[in-house]
Amino acid sequence: MATPKGHEYECQEVELGCVGRRRNHHLFISFILFNGRDFSQFVLSLSIFLISVVLERESGERVTMAASSFSATSYISKSSIADSSFSSEHSKNLLLLKFKLSRRLRSRGRNFSVTNVASRKQLQKSPDQSVQKETTDTSDNGILVPDSKSVISSIKYHAEFTPSFSPEKFELPKAYYATAESVRDMLITNWNATYNFHEKMNAKQAYYLSMEFLQGRALLNAIGNLELSGAYAEALRKLGHDLEDVARQEPDAALGNGGLGRLASCFLDSLATLNYPAWGYGLRYKYGLFKQLITKDGQEEVAENWLEMGNPWEVPRNDVSYPVKFYGEVVKGPDGHKTWVGGEDIMAVAYDVPIPGYKTKTTINLRLWSTKVGPENFNLNAFNNGDHPKAYEALKRAEKICYILYPGDESLEGKTLRLKQQYTLCSASLQDIIARFERRSGESLDWNEFPEKVAVQMNDTHPTLCIPELLRILIDIKGLKWKEAWAITQRTVAYTNHTVLPEALEKWSLKLLQELLPRHVEIIKMIDNELIDTIIAEYGVEDLELLKEKLKQMRVLENIELPASILELLVKPEEIPTVDSSEKKVSEEVTETSEDDDIKIKAKDVVIRAKVTFDPDPKLPQMVRMANLCVVGGHAVNGVAEIHSEIVKNEVFNDFYKLWPKKFQNKTNGVTPRRWLSFCNPELSKIITKWTGTQDWVLNTEKLVELKKFADNEELQSEWRKAKRINKERTVSFLKEKTGYLVSPDAMFDVQVKRIHEYKRQLLNILGIVYRYKKMKEMSVDERKEKFVPRVCIFGGKAFATYVQAKRIVKFITDVGATVNHDPDIGDLLKVVFVPDYNVTVAEVLIPGSDLSQHISTAGMEASGTSNMKFAMNGCIQIGTLDGANVEIRQEVGEENFFLFGAEAHEIAGLRKQRSEGKFVADPRFEEVKQYVRSGVFGTYSYDELMGSLEGNEGYGRADYFLVGKDFPAYIECQEEVDKAYRDEKKWTKIFVHVHQVKQQAA
Repeated sequence: MATPKGHEYECQEVELGCVGRRRNHHLFISFILFNGRDFSQFVLSLSIFLISVVLERESGERVTMAASSFSATSYISKSSIADSSFSSEHSKNLLLLKFKLSRRLRSRGRNFSVTNVASRKQLQKSPDQSVQKETTDTSDNGILVPDSKSVISSIKYHAEFTPSFSPEKFELPKAYYATAESVRDMLITNWNATYNFHEKMNAKQAYYLSMEFLQGRALLNAIGNLELSGAYAEALRKLGHDLEDVARQEPDAALGNGGLGRLASCFLDSLATLNYPAWGYGLRYKYGLFKQLITKDGQEEVAENWLEMGNPWEVPRNDVSYPVKFYGEVVKGPDGHKTWVGGEDIMAVAYDVPIPGYKTKTTINLRLWSTKVGPENFNLNAFNNGDHPKAYEALKRAEKICYILYPGDESLEGKTLRLKQQYTLCSASLQDIIARFERRSGESLDWNEFPEKVAVQMNDTHPTLCIPELLRILIDIKGLKWKEAWAITQRTVAYTNHTVLPEALEKWSLKLLQELLPRHVEIIKMIDNELIDTIIAEYGVEDLELLKEKLKQMRVLENIELPASILELLVKPEEIPTVDSSEKKVSEEVTETSEDDDIKIKAKDVVIRAKVTFDPDPKLPQMVRMANLCVVGGHAVNGVAEIHSEIVKNEVFNDFYKLWPKKFQNKTNGVTPRRWLSFCNPELSKIITKWTGTQDWVLNTEKLVELKKFADNEELQSEWRKAKRINKERTVSFLKEKTGYLVSPDAMFDVQVKRIHEYKRQLLNILGIVYRYKKMKEMSVDERKEKFVPRVCIFGGKAFATYVQAKRIVKFITDVGATVNHDPDIGDLLKVVFVPDYNVTVAEVLIPGSDLSQHISTAGMEASGTSNMKFAMNGCIQIGTLDGANVEIRQEVGEENFFLFGAEAHEIAGLRKQRSEGKFVADPRFEEVKQYVRSGVFGTYSYDELMGSLEGNEGYGRADYFLVGKDFPAYIECQEEVDKAYRDEKKWTKIFVHVHQVKQQAA
């Protein structure tokens, strides 16, 4: 038997007998017995055999097939990847079998589908063209594309043979799971091919480590990227369901919360679309952050239940697991080698999620870790003795690591759990990455090549422990020396900073780290020593005050004494003979008295220096600064918007920037136009394609600029308004379903949806609404209609469970809504709606239907923002400050198409200083609105604490740190300009078109 070039197989013909309906009939099939190197060939042959068995059982036919050689190399249809997966003979065999089997099963009310990846050229070799016509359509790139008939077969197959529900009915939940499993079949084919190709090519691969991946629903995105929306819509219609209704059965994956996680998911989508070899790594949270409920008391939190029915998109990899250790001790051997022993051991088990690219077969991987221990850790004796908590203590201790995203960290237990989560992500991921590097390297393993094959990107400071963990593995396990391991680590790791807020620049207690990860603390101290040497080499020891300040700001270890060897170098006598004429001289006699008052030392013409001490402050905690560790341990640091990157360089890490200016760079965030325009806003997408004359804008957003020349075209404007109306009507239905409030699509939809935080200033927005409401109440009906444009003010976002002030803001918004929405004097002129449990799916409805979006953070505090990009992409006009990506969006759309207000970033420090000195004078309108809130018009709840945070000149939770009062007058005046613009329908639509042309960074 012929074999592919470069492969040698042990081949022999085997007779496989199976008893069909006719006992005297047997099935014979010849297939390859392989030597273990190419399992995929065995699987394919076995698939043919099994299908043949089913066929004989159904029909009584005897099927005989001869084995044929085929290539097991991967097939991806884009770029230079063009190896075929299967030979024409095997393709023909599978198609013939499928045709016969599906024909038999359909006659009995059943169906079956086999998905195969093969080229058009291979299919054309098949003599039976009717088989091809029966099973597939053929796309332009030569890949088999299922038609609605084969999709129906596949869905029916999974409904019957991969059941999660009882067989009697085919209702929406069952239809969703069967459909998702059908799509997953195609993804797995592409997924495996992509993996095999990357293994074969051994190209450098990027690994994106993030505590969050805010994916949203996967079904519509997957079939959209596969260009199968039409086939699946038709198939489900024939099966009695609407695709949109089926898609609504899918819960959002509870793996993230805000922009950090959504950016990570957009990156994976774009990496796959651009055919980059890349993987994501995260944790598989069982209960997510929380599901938000809105009650009369404000926000309430309950656990997410997204995994209760199972997740059809994930593939458990029970053969991929790694040990993760906590606690224990470090033992030093006779040869000086250190080993981390004892402690608590758990296992991190891989769950893989396919991430398909758009118009490409490239499908990359998101690997999520779940934690457990083996059954031997279940204490059966304790259980039988009635001590049940003790019996499963070890199991629960391991499992709870992946229970909750961002568990509350007010307690020591909460801090410990968060640190365990971060280390689990880093340790399991790096062990997996290193194992892959070793496997691909084979006998030519060279650790110095590791940075040439591996790039680890840390999404914020949560994965910082990658740095000491990589060093630990290289030194303790792989046997490298410190210098070599340190150089490899620095060349491999890079860091994305996402905010300047203190809580994001994480610090961990040295004591906690020492207890939980003793070996890593030793390594971190060695990194700190490296940094100290670098700082001393840069600044010298002549000016000890300067050196002390640099060490204080830059060290990884905070408030921890310097190593003894360094202290010996830095200790100086108090009096040093003058060596520089520029130094201050003492002309009078100086007397220094010893403790016993017996010794007097006289000195003239000497420099008097205050003694510089480097002792830690015993009143302050000893901490490890993770952001500093990221900067020191990586080769690149990026901000996520131009203004943010400048703040990172000039303020947050200025000392590091002066030391290593080439490390720092800007990478403005982006979002994928597939999910955030093409799929979620099909009405507008059709218009864009029509007027640009191409669908290429879905991959190349630069082409959106073509719309600019049609901005004044009345036909385009009319079509644009019709699309917006359709989306607003959809939003009306959605709001009624989720909140019970019925709003008018004729009103302006004014939206602020994002994580609830004081710096994002939802409080400024709702105070502006209160001011608007108060003025309406003071007017007659006619005056109101003349003065104000009807508005529906929509909020959405979660306040962290322990963030009291943010939860007060949610309560305030809902109370205002409850009052305003039931006021018969106001009617449809003003509505306030808080959408509970804001997530990706909610955003996909609200964003296309929005007229105005608010991005009003205190200038200099929002790193970038990505919701501003999503709104702009959907032609939504923006009001905002010069903060984050707002700056670049305003540059793109034109100043006249962006409603700007507020203090700028360079003014903020001075304004806070002015406030602390008691020089700030509040605008009378601001005082008026606070007094109105306190009057009780919005209920009996006391808002003294909330209003009090906007008052005073100093103190925690006081003094209006986020400058709501300072920007309030400019904000309400800017909103008046918005009203004026909205009244001019043509002008407003023209702005829509201009705003839509924002180019996105993520492809």
